[in-house]
Amino acid sequence: MSLQQPLVTVIIASYNHGPYIEQSILSVLGQTYPNIELLVVDDGSKDDSVERIQRLQAEHGFDFQVQQNQGLTNTLNGAIARAKGSLVAPFGSDDIMLPERIATQVAYMEGKPKVGICAGNIELIDGDGKPYPEKKQRRDLPFRSLDFDDLFLDRKPFPPAPTLMIRRQALEEVGGFDPLIPLEDLLIELKITHAGYTIDVLNVVMARYRQHATNTYKNHRYMIQNILKTYGLFSDHPAYDQVRYNFLNSMFLKTADRDRPLAREIFKQIPLKFWGRKTLRGLVRLYLAPQRSS
Repeated sequence: MSLQQPLVTVIIASYNHGPYIEQSILSVLGQTYPNIELLVVDDGSKDDSVERIQRLQAEHGFDFQVQQNQGLTNTLNGAIARAKGSLVAPFGSDDIMLPERIATQVAYMEGKPKVGICAGNIELIDGDGKPYPEKKQRRDLPFRSLDFDDLFLDRKPFPPAPTLMIRRQALEEVGGFDPLIPLEDLLIELKITHAGYTIDVLNVVMARYRQHATNTYKNHRYMIQNILKTYGLFSDHPAYDQVRYNFLNSMFLKTADRDRPLAREIFKQIPLKFWGRKTLRGLVRLYLAPQRSS
C-alpha cells in the first residue's frame, strides 16, 4: 500500500433504528484502518435515535446531521456531495462492521482502478444480535468478480449490501444514487458494472447483517416494484424479458404461501411461455400449502 492511505468516507443513514444505531456507529469507530471520515445523517427518525447518536457524537466527535425525512437515496446523495473520501462505504444503521473490514478493502482496491466496488461476505444475526443457525449462513462464499451480465443474469452470488465499498470516481461517473428508486444497492451495482467496472467480492466476512421485523426485504410489494423499475432501466438488454420473468417467478414462489393476494397479482403478470418449475411449485403452494407468516 502507498504511504498516503486513502480517505474512506463511511455514511450511516439512520432511520428509526434506536436499538441498533450505537452498535453500528461504534463498529465504524472501532476499525483498525486509521483514515476514516464518518458521516451520520438522521433521516427524520421518530424514536430516540437522535439522542443516542448525539451522546456518541459528544464523546467521539464525528459529523452528524439531522434532517426531515428525505428517503435513503436522497440522504446518501446529500452525504456523498459533502464527503471528502476517494472511497465511499454506505452502511446500515442496524448492521455491524468487523474491525478489519475497511483495512482489508482498501488494501485490495489499491492499484485496481477497474474494481468499482469491493465487497465481502456477511454473518446473519437476528434483532438481538444472535447469529442465525449455520444452515442459514453464507459466510464461506468463494471470491468472485462480477461484471454487468453476472449481476443482471444472476449468474453469481450478489455482493452483500452491508459490505459495499464504492470507488468515488465510479459513483460520480454514473451520477450517484437514483432518488426515484429507493432500493439503492442493486441499481448502483448495475450502473457501475454497466460503466465497465467490476465488483470484486472477497472471501472474508466483513459485517454482521441484522435481519429483523423492519427490514425492507420483508416488504415484498415494495421490493418487487423497485426491482422491476431497476431492471426496466436496462430493458434494451437481449435477456431483459428472461430476467424480468425469472424474478417474478421467484417472487411468486416466495409469496405463494405468505401473501396470497400479492402472489395472485404476480402470477397474472407471468405469460405462459415464461412458466417454469418455480411457477408450478408456486401454484402448489398457493392452492395446497398452509398459509405461513411472512
